[in-house]
Amino acid sequence: MGTPTSPAVRLSTADVPQRERHGWLREVIGREYVKVEISPPADGCLFNEMTIYPWEDLRLSAIRSNAITIERLPGEPYRASQDAYFAVVLLSGQYSVEQQGREVFLKPGDMTLYDATRPHRIHCPRSFSKLIVSIPRAMLRDRIAGIEHCTALRIPGNEGIGAVASNFIRSSAGQAGRLNPHEFLALAEHSLDLLTLAMTSVRPADFNLSRSRSLSLYRVKAFIERHLSEPCLNAAMVANGVGLSSRYINDLFKDEGTSLMRHVWRRRLENCGKDLLDSAHNGHSLTEIAFRWGFNDLSHFSRAFKQRFGCSPREYRQREH
Repeated sequence: MGTPTSPAVRLSTADVPQRERHGWLREVIGREYVKVEISPPADGCLFNEMTIYPWEDLRLSAIRSNAITIERLPGEPYRASQDAYFAVVLLSGQYSVEQQGREVFLKPGDMTLYDATRPHRIHCPRSFSKLIVSIPRAMLRDRIAGIEHCTALRIPGNEGIGAVASNFIRSSAGQAGRLNPHEFLALAEHSLDLLTLAMTSVRPADFNLSRSRSLSLYRVKAFIERHLSEPCLNAAMVANGVGLSSRYINDLFKDEGTSLMRHVWRRRLENCGKDLLDSAHNGHSLTEIAFRWGFNDLSHFSRAFKQRFGCSPREYRQREH
């Protein structure tokens, strides 16, 4: 076996006393993925093991588990760093995901995608194993217009681009311990390219966003990211900066179920949330962090933050630490 990749994290209920496993697993999933409620198997024999590999901007997890049901409820706060989509590759067993009124049933080799931050339910009636590729939301949205329409859909793993993507990710995970760090990390971008093609292949046919609109939206979002910390960032500034009308820009964001300024507030709040959890900002006050990301009214920031994360900035900082 060659030089191992960058440190993998292995977490297993087998290392925890039986009576503590339920609480331990709930805490670990909440920390490493997203906060959920879990229901152990009927026989009470709870087993779950996860091996997590950093993978450039992504994260690859190999998971083995007994039967389990996992549910993310509406309104639960989550870490801004967990604002991600999860691509699942089922290796063995049975697996279903419910989200946004859709339910998908996977067979070994199949893939699906779900939004980790939105309500969802995962049901596995018996032992199973899977891979999860965690992809930051912004990264996937820039690649796939209408990505929110691609969740809880089956990507067949036995034919077409789905088979190519599934086999590539499974092979990457299987060889993780035999590749040097540079080789393993280099596979992440290829994996994302293949996942992009696979997810685009199942995007609903009635969804249509032309390439020109997609590129325009990308330009708008890139401009916003560069100027997010400026309090004067508004619709007029964005329109002038990218050479498009405010009306057209809002029409672009309507395809994603939001508006220009709601997107700006969301990105500001997400960055504030990241800073609140970053030890490098432990000495910075809430006001400093809010003002750093373009807010100039602390009471408005606090109200918006609580609406977004389900708790006040101070509670969020204390809870996550």
